[in-house]
Amino acid sequence: MAADYDIIVVGARCAGAPTAMLLARKGYRVLMDDRASFPSDTLSTHMVHAPGIAALHRWGLLDEVVATGCPPVETYSFDFGPFTIAGTPRPCDGISTAYAPRRTVLDKILVDAAAGAGAEVRERFTVDEVIVEDGAVVGIRGRAEGGDQVFERARVVIGADGRNSHVAKVVQPEQYNEKPMLQWSYYTYWSGFPVDGFETVIRPDRGWAALPTNDGLTLLVVGWPYAESRAYKADVEANYLKTLELVPEIADRCRAATREERFAGGSVANFFRKPFGPGWALVGDAGYTKDPITAQGISDAFHDAELCSTALDEVLDGGRSFEDAMSGYQRTRDARVLPMYEFTTQLATLEVPPPEMQQLLGAVHGNRDAMNSFVSVAAGTMSPVEFFDPEHVGRIMGAAAAAV
Repeated sequence: MAADYDIIVVGARCAGAPTAMLLARKGYRVLMDDRASFPSDTLSTHMVHAPGIAALHRWGLLDEVVATGCPPVETYSFDFGPFTIAGTPRPCDGISTAYAPRRTVLDKILVDAAAGAGAEVRERFTVDEVIVEDGAVVGIRGRAEGGDQVFERARVVIGADGRNSHVAKVVQPEQYNEKPMLQWSYYTYWSGFPVDGFETVIRPDRGWAALPTNDGLTLLVVGWPYAESRAYKADVEANYLKTLELVPEIADRCRAATREERFAGGSVANFFRKPFGPGWALVGDAGYTKDPITAQGISDAFHDAELCSTALDEVLDGGRSFEDAMSGYQRTRDARVLPMYEFTTQLATLEVPPPEMQQLLGAVHGNRDAMNSFVSVAAGTMSPVEFFDPEHVGRIMGAAAAAV
């Protein structure tokens, strides 16, 4: 039987909707479905660093995000206790500004863009089964809310359905670079909590970050090591607030503010999955998940969408074989994100940095160029490989020694 669609995308949030949009813009027949309806909320770090903002600009969607009133984030700061490193990230495609929109806002913009590009969007649609024939995925079977079960065929089914991907569970891809859950965090939203850009505080075995989002609210997320998760969960609010007392000024800000929503949070394991196989592909958290402490997930999902849609376009128009194009997608993805993966998973231990790292961070403090470089790593506009290159580190240490 001929496929009804070129592509079926399972999952319609930050990975699925851009993938569907980009493929629909290329003229392919795309079906995108999601169990949720939009707008709706989901667990998220919210932060879209400059590389993700640059993608929104390329797609013609940045003005819509800005129009929601979400404040821009121009500066990043990291309070290590003895000193604070603060700066402005280097630009990505001319953009250094970040935004942290609510997912009720961002996801709706992305879903509408996919529909506007010509993708068929089915909300409140549950995929009951991923159909495999002769070793290849050929479609899905599912139902809309209150509707009859339907069977839809496609040349490729894309799993954009998160780290617990139903598609991935069926195809069972190779999983590699695995690391366990490292930290447990909770966040909520506060009104009347002033924040200057993206503020991060690091203390032994504790860490938190504050960032501005829509409607005058500040998202404040507080993390503990995973080994202490049971104690944290025993009284989330009390432990969350007690942690902030490590910095009295921030605790005072919190006492003067009003909590507007419930606490949300948890932890994730860290892993890569092979993101393709016969008749299927994975994007976003379905293919690669890491701890949210560096808030790279949305930007990475956008990058996956561009890489995967480009590779599939080359396949569907007959220019490259599926294996060749999708292997390229995997190699490019992994080469780009692996250094940040290692950096992130080290931070997520919440352990005291080793002496040589403490010495380097002390040398970065007060050096404007070095501080901008450090925050560029957090923003995803400078690779940890470049920052920690011995020659770069030598320049930072040399400047610190000369200033004594």
